[in-house]
Amino acid sequence: MAAIAALLLSSLAGCSGPASSSSPHPEWSYDAVIYEMNVRQYTPEGTFAAASEQLPRLEKLGVDVIWLMPVYPIGVEQRKGTLGSYYAISDYCAINPEFGTMADFEDFLSDAHRHGFKVILDWVANHTSPDAVWESERPADWYVRDSLGNTVTQYDWTDIAELNYDNLEMREEMRRAMRFWLDKGVDGFRCDMACEVPMDFWRETLPELRRDYPGTYYLAEGENPELHTDAFDASYAWELHHLLNDIAQGRKGVSDLTAYVEKDAAACPAEAFRLMFTSNHDENSWAGTEFERMGDAARAMAVLTFTLPNGQPLIYTGQEMGWNHRFEFFEKDPVPAWEENDYTDFYRELIGIRHANPALDAGERGGKFEVVSADDSTLVFTRTLPENRVKVSVQLCPPWSWDISVE
Repeated sequence: MAAIAALLLSSLAGCSGPASSSSPHPEWSYDAVIYEMNVRQYTPEGTFAAASEQLPRLEKLGVDVIWLMPVYPIGVEQRKGTLGSYYAISDYCAINPEFGTMADFEDFLSDAHRHGFKVILDWVANHTSPDAVWESERPADWYVRDSLGNTVTQYDWTDIAELNYDNLEMREEMRRAMRFWLDKGVDGFRCDMACEVPMDFWRETLPELRRDYPGTYYLAEGENPELHTDAFDASYAWELHHLLNDIAQGRKGVSDLTAYVEKDAAACPAEAFRLMFTSNHDENSWAGTEFERMGDAARAMAVLTFTLPNGQPLIYTGQEMGWNHRFEFFEKDPVPAWEENDYTDFYRELIGIRHANPALDAGERGGKFEVVSADDSTLVFTRTLPENRVKVSVQLCPPWSWDISVE
């Protein structure tokens, strides 16, 4: 295993500059590492109470934000599998009884905050389940319907019903439902399929929520640059993710990566955060684990997600112990037992390096990106601020290796 050489300068730890009312993002978010928790699979019990017992372990790991996959009740009509998809929601303002009660959720939220975490919820604004409370209790035109009056599905998502954003009352109720959770103290939302929802909804909604709930954070599933215009803090770097898979499989190389960084910088605002990852719930279940897709390159690719410009790194359930398993999406399939190993050490060290070096911050606070050298096999680059310079070297072919140093 390649060593990560780093001088973690205590004088720089947590030093991201003074608070500023003009900062486009919450102060806490610039050096944050996000952890996606799959509650159903997180413990054999699959409950908030059981997940709470793992919070000290995550605190020791060093992650900052816990993103909970959807916690709401799941529809029964046209349900996929035994338990159904988290993303086929029947009630935006209730808790999936599979996980416990509302009081259990509130206890988990309070416990997470006591451990120093921010907690964001997965928000599914594009659709509900076909048997959601809105479908039966609200006007028919809250949903997109066919000529026979039936709700409409998208893609192969036969367990959902598409919402109609031409209806202003539905939009207002969606905002009210988001406020329901912000009033409970959640710290923001990861917005599922944000690119499928009209941009004017987000531009109307998110500034209002920031005004009324200061310090909240909003992540878009999507990578259209317009998602950052008066709307989201962060968006997905999907193109980078697929490029990292291709590099790991020998189809792309150093020049493709440097070209991507240049193109992304030109396309996105300087303040845009870009969620970078080697796995998440979709990739794990449907495309395979990072080890299936990236093999021995998985750790080198993870290093890039922590160090490339504008990046906000993500760790998905199980990655911190190298869990090489595709989780079932519609059934119970839990992690059998949590243990610390060299993967835990690897991620803990990466997190520590990121927290200690403001040059690695996301968005406009991060250090300038400069390529030192780029040959057929190795990329060397720096991230530089006046008070902090980080040098990163990654060999992007076998034997995969990396080095991070503070200069």
